[in-house]
Amino acid sequence: MPESDVVIQGAPIAAPRQVFRRARAVPAARDLARRLNIDLDGVQGSGRDGLITLDDVLKVSTPAASKPAPPRIPVATSSMRPATDGIESGEIEVLRSLRRAMAQSMTLARDNVMECSVFDDADIEGWTAQGDYTVRLLRAIGAGCNAEPGLNAWFDGSTQGRRLFHHIQVGIAVDTPDGLLVPVIRDVGSRDAAELRAEINRLKTGARERTLPATDLRDFTFMLSNFGVMAGRYATPVVVPPSVAILGAGRISRDVVAIGDRIEAHRRIPLSLTFDHRCVTGGEAVRFLAAVIEDLQKPA
Repeated sequence: MPESDVVIQGAPIAAPRQVFRRARAVPAARDLARRLNIDLDGVQGSGRDGLITLDDVLKVSTPAASKPAPPRIPVATSSMRPATDGIESGEIEVLRSLRRAMAQSMTLARDNVMECSVFDDADIEGWTAQGDYTVRLLRAIGAGCNAEPGLNAWFDGSTQGRRLFHHIQVGIAVDTPDGLLVPVIRDVGSRDAAELRAEINRLKTGARERTLPATDLRDFTFMLSNFGVMAGRYATPVVVPPSVAILGAGRISRDVVAIGDRIEAHRRIPLSLTFDHRCVTGGEAVRFLAAVIEDLQKPA
C-alpha cells in the first residue's frame, strides 16, 4: 500500500506505513456486503478461523427483532375502480427473517450466476423395495460428484477461480412457513442409508422448529431440491453462489415407456440439473447427470 501524506501546519510529513488486513470472507458474502453497503470489518465471522460466510452478512443485514416494525404501506387503488364488498385491497409487508434472506440470496444468484439446466428421467421400476427416495438421491449425488468433481465446488467470479472439495456437503432446501431454509448434510459420500435418514430427519425437524445452530446452515458444496414430494415434474432450480450446481427431483409418476418392442408402465423420477455455466461445461453437467441416473436405476 503506498504511503500517504499527512499535512500538519502546512508541512507534509510522511505517515508511518500501516498494515491493514482485509476481512476474510467467502466470495458470495463479500459481494452481498458490497451490494448492501456493509463494512465487513465490523462483521463477526462464524466460519473456520473467523471466515465470514453468507449467513453472517445476512444476519447483519436483517433488522433486529427489537426494532419497531416498519409501517405497512397500503396498495394504491384507482379511483375509477368500483368498490367491491368482501374483497381486501391488501397491504405491502416488508420481508423479514428467512424471506428477507431468501430475497437477498436469490438476487445474488440472479446477478452472479450464468445458469443452464438439463433434464432427464431415472427409471426406478427395478427397485427391489419401495426405497427411501431422498436417501437414494443423496447417494446418487455422491456418485455424480465422484464422476465429475467439478460440480462439487465453489466458484469465485471476482478472481475467476474455483475450489474443488473432496467431501460432499449437500444443502437440502426445506420449505417452512417463514420461508426457505437450507440445512446441510455433511460428508454424504461416506454415510450409509440409516445415518443419512437420521440426519435428514434431524435437520428437517430443526428447520421447521427454527432450532438449528448456524453450523448446520452453512458451507454446502452442492444443493438438492426434492420438490416432487409435493408437486411438480421439472423445474429450473436456482444455483446459490458460491456453489455451482443444484439437482431438482420432481414428482415420481408411472410413465409409458418402450422396452424393446413392448410398451410398459414404469416408475420414473424426473430430474432437473442447473449448473453455473461460467465454470461447469455442458459435458461435465450431462456426465454428472448420467452418473446420477445410473446410480438411481440400480435395484438397491
